[in-house]
Amino acid sequence: MAGVDEVGRGPLAGAVIAAAVILDPNRWINGLADSKVLTEKKRVELDVEIRQNAYAWSIGRAEVHEIDEINILQASLLAMQRAVESLPVAPEHLKIDGNKCLNDTKINCTMEAIVKGDSKVAAISAASIIAKVARDNEMVELDIQYPEYGFAVHKGYPTKMHREALIKHGATSIHRTSFKPVRLVIES
Repeated sequence: MAGVDEVGRGPLAGAVIAAAVILDPNRWINGLADSKVLTEKKRVELDVEIRQNAYAWSIGRAEVHEIDEINILQASLLAMQRAVESLPVAPEHLKIDGNKCLNDTKINCTMEAIVKGDSKVAAISAASIIAKVARDNEMVELDIQYPEYGFAVHKGYPTKMHREALIKHGATSIHRTSFKPVRLVIES
């Protein structure tokens, strides 16, 4: 069974990143929880432990241009599909965080959507952590390229700091033009 989750639906910038994790029942990982309730330090520690001890894990993503073309929900599902397809072993069952299952016929296994699954199912929690750490690291790297936006601080979410930087400096190539605050800046 693989747990699947995504991170990055709400930000105004950057890719949406998903992970799929198959936990090894013989190598239990203590402390798994929804990535949003863990400290950054604990997420990073668990990320290393998951990568070392899981039976299998993978990451999938949907880029900004895909988000703008197909919408954030479909891009999130695409990122999750890519994560599942990238697993080195095919799962027999998927437990997906949220209320939607993947609609790709290439994924040949049963699946179920679980609302708040990242706080209920250990494998989904593990996927949540891996995806969150990967996306946060990416936004820190993008902060070097675009230091005036503060991506290392807010990770692309629509904070006051980010919205003010967007108004002052305009949109970058990593901003989601289909999101209203970005679109309004471009149109002004």
